[in-house]
Parts: sequence; structure tokens; C-alpha cells
Amino acid sequence: MIIKEKIWYDPAAEKRVLHIYLPNNYRFSEEKYPVMYFFDGHNLFNNKDATYGKSWGLKEFMDQWSKNMIIVGVECSHKGNHRLSEYCPYPAHAFGEDIKGEGKETMDWIVNTLKPYIDGKYRTWTHREATAIGGSSMGGLMSLYAVTAYNEVFSKAACVSSSIGLVHDHMFEELEQCTIAPDTKVFLSWGEKESGGASNPEFEGWFSDNNRGAAAILTAKGAQTRVFFQPGGGHCEADWEKQIPFFMGFLWLNQ
Repeated sequence: MIIKEKIWYDPAAEKRVLHIYLPNNYRFSEEKYPVMYFFDGHNLFNNKDATYGKSWGLKEFMDQWSKNMIIVGVECSHKGNHRLSEYCPYPAHAFGEDIKGEGKETMDWIVNTLKPYIDGKYRTWTHREATAIGGSSMGGLMSLYAVTAYNEVFSKAACVSSSIGLVHDHMFEELEQCTIAPDTKVFLSWGEKESGGASNPEFEGWFSDNNRGAAAILTAKGAQTRVFFQPGGGHCEADWEKQIPFFMGFLWLNQ
């Protein structure tokens, strides 16, 4: 079951749409559920809502998956390129423009407004062990930032095709300085077509270096990491959909 509802988003002083997946047995039980938050929520469930007409197909996966849980997808800004600033934790310059780096404001809202709202309205397990976050591209970068800077809230993160290189120095400094609980799980991935023509795209190039570097730091701090290379994978929802069983299994099942 997918529910759409609007919530006030303080950082931009406007309403945002939430795309919420509830397990099929939600209305017929008193069970509580773990929660996974996702960036770019409009791309998760329905092709008609997705930016490029293709969603992750996450509802179909969750309907047949062995673990019941709640998924909360938050829509990004659709005004120009504001998404880049909203989903960037540090100031940067890319794509010919300055990116303000409003990611901290975004995460503060998720942690202090959205999560209490979801926990108050739906039957959730509220503790960090039952709370995860995920996203792709800039959303993947934000997921890595979230599990690093807000590790007391999130115990798991799916960082899919993350744009780490955009803020490499800031992000790696954050990783080096952070304190990570040993039960933290972080999935980091990239696809072959994202590797910039590297002769061995699994081990060479921008995405490989950034993901493997981040995983090495987190592993040294005691976190559990999985680095996933997708042969033939590109930077698109159709390929991210194929990664769902891998990151969900790693984060939530005994793998």
C-alpha cells in the first residue's frame, strides 16, 4: 500500500510530498515496523511519478520480500537545480554553478521533524537499530553523510551510485573524524558505465576510488560495509532497481 501525503518542509518554507509504503498486513495487525527513509521519494514506487518515467519498482520488491517494514520517500525540490544544494552536505562548485550545501538543514529536518512525525503517526520501531536511510546519486551522498553525522539515529545506509567525488575532501574528513557504532551497516555501489572508461572499472576510476576509500575508513572504525560493483550498470533508476535485493539483504537480513 502506497500513501501520499504532504508535510511542511521548513528549510524551503513549502510543502513536500511523502511517498510512504506500508506492508500489506499493516491494517490487519498491531505489529510495529522498522523504517527506511529514502531521498527522491517520487522515484521509488510509480513510473508515473518518476522524473524520467521509470521508478525503482520498490513496491513490487517489498510486496514479495520476507521482511515487513515501512518505507518513507521524501520528494526533493523540483525548482531548477535546487536539488543539488538540498542534497549536498557541503558547499561545492559543479555543473558550472555554485552549490550552497544545504544538506545539514535537510538532515536536521528529517531527524527532528520528519522522523518524529512518522513515529507518531505510524506503528514504528523508533530505535536506531530499526532505522535506515538510502538514496542514489546525490541521495546516495546524503545517505553516507547521514549515517556518518547522525549515526545515533541511523544504523544502516544504502549509498547507491553516490556523488562522493563532488565533495570528496569534506566527506572524507567527516568520515575520518566521525564515531561509528560497530553495528552500523553501509552499502556502497557504482556501475560499470559510471567508471569513465576505466580499463578495469571495478577497481579504477572516480566511483571505484571514492566508494572503496569510504568503505576502508568505515571498516577501520568497526562498521560493516559492502562494496558492490554492478557490471553494465549505469546512473539510472532501471539499474538501481536491480541493486535492491543486494542492499536490502545486506542491511536488513543476516548476510
